[in-house]
Amino acid sequence: MSFIYEDKSKLVKKVFNKVYDKYDLMNDIMSLGTHRIWKKNLISWINPSKNNKIIDVASGTGDIAKLCSENTKRSCEITCVEPNEKMLLEGKKKLHYLNNLKWVLSSAENLPFKDDTFDFYIISFGIRNVSNLNKSLDEAYRVLKNGGRFFCLEFSKVENEILKGIYKKYSQIIPTIGKFIAGSAMPYEYLVHSIEKFHNQEEFAKKLVDRGFTSVEYRNLTNGIAAIHSGCKIE
Repeated sequence: MSFIYEDKSKLVKKVFNKVYDKYDLMNDIMSLGTHRIWKKNLISWINPSKNNKIIDVASGTGDIAKLCSENTKRSCEITCVEPNEKMLLEGKKKLHYLNNLKWVLSSAENLPFKDDTFDFYIISFGIRNVSNLNKSLDEAYRVLKNGGRFFCLEFSKVENEILKGIYKKYSQIIPTIGKFIAGSAMPYEYLVHSIEKFHNQEEFAKKLVDRGFTSVEYRNLTNGIAAIHSGCKIE
């Protein structure tokens, strides 16, 4: 299946409307369960502390928010921003017991917050789904405090040639697995396609620099199947 991105926001909405109640399972399928380890690596790098103000964009069902909350014993303030209403409601239901979370229905391109609000901006497996990458990164920069840091966990490009071949073959069967488990192959076809089309590690790092971030660096996870990118706002 080929995907036309003339209205990517509608396509992404359609995809996640189909899988919102199986989103966690979808991540397990896409990463063979290793996304849970990757997310813990992300939180370890961020190392959130008491009274930090954190924005978790494309928060999904709240995995990152939950880990941040646990890491600080619920002492940080986390704003979960999710563009899909069904996903947002699923996250609120899942994490109803956490009173340090606030849920906001909004896109990464139009964040309803004042400048210089957050200590950390986090987006996990969401950046490749935005309609306008430059605008989303500009918004991330805008809402961060001076000295705040941007963190992005995303599927990336495998560096090991043997693993690359294995992962490519596995990616080809993901839609079939998705159809069997979730009842529809289309969301998984889109997700595999979106991973293939997204920037490699160096390209995305350059994007961050181009949008004004400094001290940009990245760490590969599982030989580059995923990567964490980070950048700092210094003015």
